[in-house]
Amino acid sequence: MSQRKAAGDAGRATIRDVAERAGVSVASVSRVLSGNYPVSEELRRRVMKVVGDLDYVTNAHARSLAGGGTPTVAILINNITGAAFAHVAKGVEGAATLRGWLSLVGTTGDDPERELALVNLMRQQGVAAVVLLGGAYDYDEYQLRMARFARSLDAAGSHLVLVGRPPLEGDVPATTVDYDNEGGAYAMASHLLSAGHRKVLVLPGHAELTTAQGRLKGARRAFEAYGVPFDPDMVRHGPYDYEHGYEAIEDSLRDGLDFTAVLAGTDVVAAGAMQALRAGGLRVPEDVSIVGYDDIPLASQLTPQLTTVHVPYEEMGRAALRAVADRREGGGTRRKGSDGDHLVLGTHVVVRNSVQPPARRS
Repeated sequence: MSQRKAAGDAGRATIRDVAERAGVSVASVSRVLSGNYPVSEELRRRVMKVVGDLDYVTNAHARSLAGGGTPTVAILINNITGAAFAHVAKGVEGAATLRGWLSLVGTTGDDPERELALVNLMRQQGVAAVVLLGGAYDYDEYQLRMARFARSLDAAGSHLVLVGRPPLEGDVPATTVDYDNEGGAYAMASHLLSAGHRKVLVLPGHAELTTAQGRLKGARRAFEAYGVPFDPDMVRHGPYDYEHGYEAIEDSLRDGLDFTAVLAGTDVVAAGAMQALRAGGLRVPEDVSIVGYDDIPLASQLTPQLTTVHVPYEEMGRAALRAVADRREGGGTRRKGSDGDHLVLGTHVVVRNSVQPPARRS
């Protein structure tokens, strides 16, 4: 029986290895992989399990990765309509086009299982790189499986690039292009505190998402620096969408929660919160100040214009593609251990018109 090929071994698993491990003929494996012949569901499951176990990549894809054909980069994004990471995708695609590369876009739908499945699918398709956009899910099984895919991508001649999320732990061949997420939240919370706000409603995002964890950590650190107690009851977790911003404010007002400012996890969440405040008869910023995060075009289109944290999303996308191109062209820094770089870009507060000192509300 064939032994599983370790990541980085010179010998890549062959179709005969798959057939032997699955206990079927090479022809049967070929039929399952081609998808052009009717096969039983039991046979398909058995073969595909071995394909996954052996990290098997078809010869056609292996030949492509060896230098033939046009390099393709796969961009995996939570929601293709999300403005923030659409700008990252724009940066990746623009830099790829300049090099004559192709770009594919896949959506994960905020589902970690679908994200992992898409990474595996792109590996099987023989892409030059998989670029994952947005925060990661902070639980051990997800991290371990993503590290495994990073190694199998590397063994197949591809590369994993993480954008807007922390690097994977341990000896993992992946590149990370991140931004100062926690620092941006610290600066924004400090801006509210310096304006005199002490009762701040925080909408950081999903609790298990690393992006939300960093933003909440930055806010808490600012409160500590100002010597202001941080109240966990002033935190409302939820998705980065308009509906969450609206519902969080609606619920907080109904519950009689006393707050003079809202620290929203994204500009889109801030827009929903702003509308809910108006529906509740409150003015921004006269009655309640509100700030966002991302600095997407929407921030300057709201009334009042939104004070927010600027994140260089498009530059992050360009940096991600450059990292992949440098590796393929032999110009990238390849370190022993992580075998990749961790680049962190800066963030800064953009002051507009949505904050003023707190006023007493009746």
